[in-house]
Amino acid sequence: MTTTGAAPQVESFGRLADGTAVEAVSLHNRHGVSVRLISLGATVQSLRVPGRDGTVADIVLGCSDVSGYIDDPQFFGATIGRFGNRIGKGRFTLDGVEHQVPASDGPNALHGGANGYDKRVWEIARLSAPGEPAGVVFRRISPDGEEGFPGTLTVQASYRLDDDGLTLEYEATTDRPTVLNLTNHSYFNLAGVESGRSALDHVLWIDADAITPVDRTMIPTGEVLPVAGTPFDFRTPTVIGSRIRDATDQQLAAGPGYDHNYVLRAGVTAQPEVAVRVEDPASGRVLEIATTEPGVQFYSGNFLDGTTLGKGMQLYRQGDGLCFETQHFPDSPNHPHFPSTRLDPGQTFRSTTVWRFTTSGI
Repeated sequence: MTTTGAAPQVESFGRLADGTAVEAVSLHNRHGVSVRLISLGATVQSLRVPGRDGTVADIVLGCSDVSGYIDDPQFFGATIGRFGNRIGKGRFTLDGVEHQVPASDGPNALHGGANGYDKRVWEIARLSAPGEPAGVVFRRISPDGEEGFPGTLTVQASYRLDDDGLTLEYEATTDRPTVLNLTNHSYFNLAGVESGRSALDHVLWIDADAITPVDRTMIPTGEVLPVAGTPFDFRTPTVIGSRIRDATDQQLAAGPGYDHNYVLRAGVTAQPEVAVRVEDPASGRVLEIATTEPGVQFYSGNFLDGTTLGKGMQLYRQGDGLCFETQHFPDSPNHPHFPSTRLDPGQTFRSTTVWRFTTSGI
């Protein structure tokens, strides 16, 4: 059931070094769920959700001020673009023309480059009106050649919080053929980011029979590898940490840990289909993710090394947060048999992901 919410609350979140203002927008629903979004990166900065006993906790990792998001490479909660995930050697070809985008992860391009959408201040294009579910629409124009990508892209990231959960919608158009792969990079810890508990204790289900395996630089080989009989099989709910140190699995060692694209059974869909369910047994918080995208990158926070200072004066360590990045597949422009990430003039890219929050247990 969708219901109206309180009016969005807008306040300052600080300024960039050049003086550009960053704003925060807070949304609330009737079930005690609230989200704070900042215009820098169209980012989920805070997401507060009740547990089984009614205790409300912030369940996403992030930073307390603007400088943390600029200085830290972890992409906490950000909208990722123009191309989420990796492009091998930063190269792809469109209509016979090779394009080179900057390498930002070893030899490869990652998450749109060193100055991707996460580092840009988005315009607040619209706030929900009275009588509508609480929501905000962020908008930006990505110019032709930004980070090496062709075409001027007009892109919107919309967030809507109602009694069913938080809906994330992306929409984009271009004036030249380009490639596009938008996603959100929130790190979840359903125990609460200030709980001191590892997210590796969570129980995970993913509706996928296969992953796209990667080489030593984390670029897909082009294969589709069944998860049956491997530590990547979450078709039955499984504690995430129970197999994460299985050194006999070469893909798990490559991560190191989980950092792989899951090939969802539903594929590309017109309406969001449930793809992921993750539960923290101790607090009872449950996150269910439905999406129209064909893949989801499950990342177990492998590169959180205790040097990042987050909210509540917390030092984030490996396993403190889990990412479920709904997406098209990594390096898709270089694998024609993967679902296409091409966007042409006259087309409109649309993608929807829904985060639903419930509780389990007595």
